[in-house]
Amino acid sequence: QVHVVESGGGLVQPGGSLRLSCAITETTIARTIPEDSAMGWFRQAPGKEREGISCIETLTGSSTYADSVKGRFRISRRLSISGDLSNDTVTLDMAQLKPEDSAVYYCATGKRCSADAGIELVDSWGHGTQVSVSS
Repeated sequence: QVHVVESGGGLVQPGGSLRLSCAITETTIARTIPEDSAMGWFRQAPGKEREGISCIETLTGSSTYADSVKGRFRISRRLSISGDLSNDTVTLDMAQLKPEDSAVYYCATGKRCSADAGIELVDSWGHGTQVSVSS
């Protein structure tokens, strides 16, 4: 069973920075990173659909970004295993934040990154963390 927990949201002024972290834990007998595995971030603002904003392939580290955040956000991941528990972290560093970046941000895992910075065949979601950009 995969557990996904986000942290790091909050209130920031326009132009400011924020870091979101996502802890992904899974009990595993033998850690083998599948080729088709990805993790990433979505966001959903009030009255809008959830959109993928950044995704990273678990094995290769290759990443994609939505046009709206390209050049301002950076995604990274750290893979870790201890005994029979894998504990991965995916981080989203956000800079030059704008009021339109305000949303609930969700971490997710799935099969692969899609061309629009989402994730294909999402299998796990976090509960989300609120990011508010306002003066």
